[in-house]
Amino acid sequence: MPTPGPLSGASATVAIHPTPLGPLVLAATDDALVLCCYGTAEEAAERLGRAGLRPAGPGEAGAPGLKVLDEAREQIDAYLAGTRRDFTVATDLRLATPFSRRTNLMLAEFVPYGRTATYAELARALDRPGAARAVGTALGANPLCVVLPCHRIIGSTGSLSGYAGGLEAKRHLLALEAAAAPAA
Repeated sequence: MPTPGPLSGASATVAIHPTPLGPLVLAATDDALVLCCYGTAEEAAERLGRAGLRPAGPGEAGAPGLKVLDEAREQIDAYLAGTRRDFTVATDLRLATPFSRRTNLMLAEFVPYGRTATYAELARALDRPGAARAVGTALGANPLCVVLPCHRIIGSTGSLSGYAGGLEAKRHLLALEAAAAPAA
């Protein structure tokens, strides 16, 4: 994962990718995927702009940015088809706060494919045992939904709780992983 650097003048190509969960808005620089979110292209453009990235349409993209988007689309489709368990597309969390970056980066290692953990368990793993709500906020701001598996974090009672794509999308992702994961 590249280290966030100066953003002034940088652009990110924005594309809408249809999925069984609904459309995902993807944005990539020439080096990495910076956004995979639910919502609209306008909301994504606003989010990119706040981080100093100029949103660009696919017609304005260079070959490197398009390559990153193509790789992300391919991996997301394979993941949602149940034929892929992780993502290798280059990612960049420059749209996340430092705490959100740390929290979201820990997800794949802390909660492997097919498993779930609670907000409190993730907070303890981050050495912030009293920060379950802050963890929830950090996950809610995950700029790379699906790619960084914030959907694997559930409430302390085992209930599904908030998810940027809605609870039906979260339920779908957890069921997909449970069906494909080996028994624990």
